[in-house]
This record gives sequence, structure tokens and C-alpha cells, in this order.
Amino acid sequence: MDRKRHGIQAAAALIQNANIKGFLTGRIYQGPAKNVCVPGLNCYSCPGAVGACPIGSLQSFLGARTFRFPYYVLGLMIFFGALLGRLICGFLCPFGLLQDLLDKINITVKHPKFKWDKPLRYLKYAVLLVMVVVLPLTVKLTPFFCKYLCPAGTLSGVLLALADSSVGALLGSRFAFKAAILALVIISAVIIFRPFCKYLCPLGAFYGLFNRVSVVRIGLDRDLCTGCGACSAACGMGVDPSRDPDSCECIRCGRCTAVCPEGALEWKAAGRTVKMSRSGSDRRNEI
Repeated sequence: MDRKRHGIQAAAALIQNANIKGFLTGRIYQGPAKNVCVPGLNCYSCPGAVGACPIGSLQSFLGARTFRFPYYVLGLMIFFGALLGRLICGFLCPFGLLQDLLDKINITVKHPKFKWDKPLRYLKYAVLLVMVVVLPLTVKLTPFFCKYLCPAGTLSGVLLALADSSVGALLGSRFAFKAAILALVIISAVIIFRPFCKYLCPLGAFYGLFNRVSVVRIGLDRDLCTGCGACSAACGMGVDPSRDPDSCECIRCGRCTAVCPEGALEWKAAGRTVKMSRSGSDRRNEI
């Protein structure tokens, strides 16, 4: 399941960063496609980006000198969330792919459990409310999340500096601070599964609000479920799908559907089963 998902993630990352020339020249694409938001966290300033990041666009509207309600950006984010929920995090976000690849690095200590895990999960909602909404509304022309926290934006800055030495000369102490955050996220991602998604990502926090109502979901057949715990053990996000398959923390990676021996967990779209697994020789696919 992960191999298939990583293939989709790689294709999505390539499509969202199709301006290959930008990686060589350090020039940001500014064509008409940049007026369209991509679904995942993909920085506008990435030299390969051909679309706009929804979080960056939302801050631009909210922090403009003259306030304009972000009908387009917010409407598009609601559309993405209502259609797919956090499946976007699991399949379409380039920064999610980076964390997944870092998780593949083998070390002795892996996915440790610590008492601050659950409280820290609420931090991403604070980031969404404070850094993405309240502060840009209060201090004009300052996209706080992009400017002071976003590791995807920092990575974009690194790529720009590698392609254009003049950009590197402009990087100062604030960038050094953000680089330290990026380094912390990268190191943490080797030990903890998707730490940025779990604790800091405001886009994941927003999409998670739609997990219970999104068109594409993972459904649980409680009559088939035996409570064996295989799905919970396979979930890197710390979700127990046998109890709450619509958890706001679920990124719809599909690991639980792949390991369920009874086929109790199924992909659904608009209430219809699009894939169903059965145990033993009766395992099959249905449309």
C-alpha cells in the first residue's frame, strides 16, 4: 500500500512543481497557473511551483492593506476538504512525501510514545487560528506562518539559494531561525512519523475538520471487526480505526485497510464501497 501511495505522492509533487527550469535558474514561475491554489502545502516561492499554497494565499487575503474576504481561497479549501478530507495529506502533499521518506530511515529508536503526544496535537489548531488568521488580520502585510514557521517555505528558500547565489546573499538571521525549525522537523521525522503533520501543520488541521463528512472516507463494518488491533498497530498517526475511522488525525494513508484480516475497513466514496477486502481466499475487490 505504501509503495503505491508513494508513487501517487511523487506524481503529485512533480505536477505541483512542474517548473523544472526554476530549479536550475532560481527563477520563480509567475504565470497564470499561480493564481490557482494546489491542495497540499507547496510553497509559492518554490522554484518549481506552478500553483499557489492555500495557506499562503489565505494569509495574503487576510493581511492585505484593504481587507478582502477570501471567498475564492476559503471556498477552494472547503471544497478540497469536503471532497477528500486529510486524504490530501496522505496522498497529495509534497511535504508529507518528504516526511514519509525520512521515516524510511532505519534507526534503533522508532516511533516512541511520549506523554505530550496528545496535548501537542492541538498545537496545529493554534497555529491555524493564531498564525494564519488572527495575526495576519492584526498586522497587515505579514504572513506570519510563512515568514516565521513554515518548513516547506524554508526548504524552498534553500532550493532557490542553491540555484541562484544572489538569493543566498540575502538570507539573514530570520532565515537561520527557520532553518533551525526545518532541521528539527527533519530530524524528528526520522524518529516520529510525520511530526509536522501531527503537531504543526495548519492545513492538516483545517482538512481534518472535514474527515467525518468528506466524500472519500474509510468506512468501518463493525459486524466484521473482531477488535484484533492490527489496524491500530499499523497506523503511524496514532489512530485506532476500529474505534474512530473518521478521526481528525487520520491522513487516509490506507495502511489500516491493507492489514485488516477481516476486510472490516473499506474505502468509500459518497457512501459507496470502492474497495473491499475479505480475509483468506475470499479477499476480493469490488466497485
